[in-house]
Amino acid sequence: MKLSWKTLLLWSLPVVIIIFFLWQGFFAPSNNELNTNIANSRMTYGRFLEYLDMGWIKKVDIYENGHTAIVEAVGPELGNRLQKIRVELPTKAPELIIKLRKAHVDLDAHPTKNTSAVWNLIGNLLFPLLLIGGLAYLLRRSNNSPGGPGQAMSFGKSKALFQMEAKTGVVFEDVAGIDEAKEEFEEVVTFLKQPESFTAVGAKIPKGVLLIGPPGTGKTLLAKAIAGEANVPFFSISGSEFVEMFVGVGASRVRDLFKKAKENAPCIVFIDEIDAVGRQRGTGVGGGNDEREQTLNQLLTEMDGFEGNTGIIVIAATNRADILDSALLRPGRFDRQVAVNVPDFKGRLDILNVHARNKKIDTNVSLATVARRTPGFSGADLANLLNEAAILTARKRKQNITLNEIDSSIDRVVAGMEGTPLIDSKSKRLIAYHEIGHAIVGTLVKDHDPVQKVTLIPRGQARGLTWFTPSEDQSLISRSEIKARIMGALGGRAAEEIVFGDPEVTTGASNDLQQITSMARQMVTRFGMSTIGPLSLENEESNPFLGKGMRSNSEYSDEVAIKIDKQIQEIVQECHYNTLKIIKDNRVVIDRLVDLLIEKETIDGDEFREIISEYTPVPEKYQHTF
Repeated sequence: MKLSWKTLLLWSLPVVIIIFFLWQGFFAPSNNELNTNIANSRMTYGRFLEYLDMGWIKKVDIYENGHTAIVEAVGPELGNRLQKIRVELPTKAPELIIKLRKAHVDLDAHPTKNTSAVWNLIGNLLFPLLLIGGLAYLLRRSNNSPGGPGQAMSFGKSKALFQMEAKTGVVFEDVAGIDEAKEEFEEVVTFLKQPESFTAVGAKIPKGVLLIGPPGTGKTLLAKAIAGEANVPFFSISGSEFVEMFVGVGASRVRDLFKKAKENAPCIVFIDEIDAVGRQRGTGVGGGNDEREQTLNQLLTEMDGFEGNTGIIVIAATNRADILDSALLRPGRFDRQVAVNVPDFKGRLDILNVHARNKKIDTNVSLATVARRTPGFSGADLANLLNEAAILTARKRKQNITLNEIDSSIDRVVAGMEGTPLIDSKSKRLIAYHEIGHAIVGTLVKDHDPVQKVTLIPRGQARGLTWFTPSEDQSLISRSEIKARIMGALGGRAAEEIVFGDPEVTTGASNDLQQITSMARQMVTRFGMSTIGPLSLENEESNPFLGKGMRSNSEYSDEVAIKIDKQIQEIVQECHYNTLKIIKDNRVVIDRLVDLLIEKETIDGDEFREIISEYTPVPEKYQHTF
């Protein structure tokens, strides 16, 4: 780092002062000659007075404030030669000076050099000078290094990343699975590149586009693609970067951001996770946050206030659109709200093709098969899936990614890491009956999702797993499908009851029972699928600012609550009875499947259904699979 002459002068000043005082205290000429005039012999004070009376004392030098004297004396005891002798003087001897004057002795006093004051002065000056120098250095660093830790004077400046020509490395070709959202933004990019084709018919450029969707669906990736395609100045910032502990800083940063954007219009401003600053005002326990609300008010004004911001397109992303302030969502601020949902089969296949470009995948792997096996996966999940498969392939020292690695990666993404295989014991057999119970009920019930595989390999917290392949469309679910899912979840518990008896029933079905109760309750209180009638007694949406556990009082009477509990109990009991009947009627095939599962530890769905078909008819939808 190159230092200026002012900085060098500032840092050298304390050093110069310290050297000066040290020189004054130790190296400057001193009158204290006690150390150089050390006498070879000593004399008592009484003997000194006798020598003084005899006239043998020629000269006296007094040191250390009158405590010590170096005398020059001549006497018979000294060989009649002039010698220097050290004498310790008493603290109180005022008559000595009078006697020395009467004897006409050459007298000289040497005051002691006091260096303690020098050291006190150095100690008092050193710390303030170093403190001033350190502060000056930090201020200089904050002025010359905008990203450094010394930005004490730049709280109100925007922290947005500015790129005159955004080089994100992402274009629209790299975005797949969200074709509708991509079309919306391709139109925005066209508006920026060729505005005359729109203005000719009186169209105005949209002020804001809000991306709404679950996490991992590609909202930020789409914003990067817009930046890479538009070739206009691009500002990107997170909503949390506006708010600080100091009131007014967030609003100042919003003003600074839009000031820079106006200077570079037309341009794009991307605000990620806008819910951090755009939540509803005046909500929450104890009132709102003044700093956050001031920031939101300033953002509302800048987007569509008195002045307006022509040529600035604000793109924001959030997965919590339900908590955003209504003033932020209105046309004029965010003219368009684009839903970025979880991709369907075609979207998943396109996403897999994009992420498979730089990976060595075996030619026998069908990405269409992988796409069918991953309903509900977001774009981030699919990218992570192929990355995990590549890591597993490298760990096994293989050259190409095969379907086995992809299957293992799907299991890991959904259920967690693979655990240690169970040893052959009573516990392993019980878990095998539990999982076969889930699988056989799910297979023989007509409206249940098909079994993909059954395994005894532990993953995460589960010691055994039964995988089902859900259908593509999960938006509309019938009453029979919900009951089929309840029966499938009860299959493991029912198998334990039939095979081992009530005393041997374990806690392995605790999570299943929670799901069963939740589904039955929703049938009664939300979907109107009970004898109570087509009533919605509970609302799915709760106050997001009060927390999930802080709900308002129920909107129905105690009598209705009793009916709800009774209906839930009847639904579960009916499903439980039917599940027990399926287990009893198919005990022979269950025992065979358990022995096979303990031997192989994993049974594929097609093999599972083929074995069942030897003992009992399976639903028609499975007839073509074997």
